[in-house]
Amino acid sequence: MDHRDAIRAADPLVVKVGSSSLTRAGGGLDTALIDALADVLAARHAAGHRVVLVSSGAIAAGMTPLQLAKRPSDLATQQAAASVGQTALMAAYTAAFGRHGVLVGQVLLTSDDVTRRGHYTNARRTLERLFALGVVPIVNENDTVATHEIRFGDNDRLAALVAHLIGARALVLLSDVDALYDGPPSRPGARRIGFVPDAEDLGEIDISKRGSAVGTGGMITKVEAARIATGAGVTTVLTSADRAGDALSGQDVGTVFAPTQRARTARQLWLAHATAPQGGLVLDDGAVLAVTRRGKSLLPAGVREVRGKFSAGDAVDLVDLGGTVIARGLVNYDAHELPNLLGRSTRELARELGPEYERELVHRDDLVVLRRGK
Repeated sequence: MDHRDAIRAADPLVVKVGSSSLTRAGGGLDTALIDALADVLAARHAAGHRVVLVSSGAIAAGMTPLQLAKRPSDLATQQAAASVGQTALMAAYTAAFGRHGVLVGQVLLTSDDVTRRGHYTNARRTLERLFALGVVPIVNENDTVATHEIRFGDNDRLAALVAHLIGARALVLLSDVDALYDGPPSRPGARRIGFVPDAEDLGEIDISKRGSAVGTGGMITKVEAARIATGAGVTTVLTSADRAGDALSGQDVGTVFAPTQRARTARQLWLAHATAPQGGLVLDDGAVLAVTRRGKSLLPAGVREVRGKFSAGDAVDLVDLGGTVIARGLVNYDAHELPNLLGRSTRELARELGPEYERELVHRDDLVVLRRGK
């Protein structure tokens, strides 16, 4: 089975749609676009496939009712627009899927839901129960209670994490761009990249183009989402919303990102992409190689510096001497305990301080490599 056939057969499936694919340029919902998307996904649902729709558009949908000429920049107005727009968005989806006799359910997630392990498993249980009840879950970031500035791209990343969360076989990212190109799509001669064997190998491709007026992201967030998803073994396709049906039927549209052969476990994906680091540990060259190439735990002897304030059990970044984050893991000590331990062997520490100090700073089972050392 090739990668496009894998998309056609994928169950479960996650589809993410951006604000620009659901709304008019000046804000407000375009119900014709929503109906067209619902037609495609309802057909997939009717074929017996489990489908999750991750939808942006709440803020954009609230702009017209609130008479906002452009997307608000301050958090309070963003939250107000999301509050008004979310009800309109779900009403539109309820009506659009209802034409096919399909029930939808709203699932609003915050950053805590994908960074705290207990919340993470609760979210998965909820989605699985909705599947069992024959419901199409519609997921969105809970913009109305966000405590940090709402950033476009969160829903791209969220969609990849949801795909990992439910064990999806494919992720479809829909936007106003029909594919990834080897340069700005508006540039004469720019060519569509139909297949990407490894999303890590895109260093020479210009993906810096900004998003639309109602969304504020671009290709960078979608490629990052593809990296997350393919790292979890999820085939990913990027295309425009009007090609959704073609993409889901396995036709040669958009850009397909192949799942990597080094697929991470659920725990590794959680550590890499669903945790917020509370500090960092700077490693010497020997420790970098031990962690990234030899699959070893991190010991006090290989750490040069402690950064930030964290407690035992928190996620921390492991950083090389050049400042590059090479791994992330759960630390076994509080930050204030570490300065007197650095550069010393665990045997020496146990002899001087007691047997409880003969343990790793970060055990290899609680560590994920993000970049291989040289």
